[in-house]
Amino acid sequence: MPQETLRELLARVHEHLSVSGSVDQESRQLLGTVMRDIERALQPAPAGAAAAQAQRLELLAVRFEAGHPGLAETLRELIDALVKAGI
Repeated sequence: MPQETLRELLARVHEHLSVSGSVDQESRQLLGTVMRDIERALQPAPAGAAAAQAQRLELLAVRFEAGHPGLAETLRELIDALVKAGI
């Protein structure tokens, strides 16, 4: 999967966060950490980092499922894109 697609998905996560004022501070911090990890993953990195990032993203998607379904869906798309890209 091209990096442009991954970057588009990251932009959608940022968009969801900017429109949704009801995401708690802890969740925002977790998402911020994951987002930075993904940005680093788009650059050459060690092989084991991808699995940890995908696992954190899945945990966040589950956490947001009820209150922020659009964000949860975008996170799952991001997970799929990372897996397909081998990141």
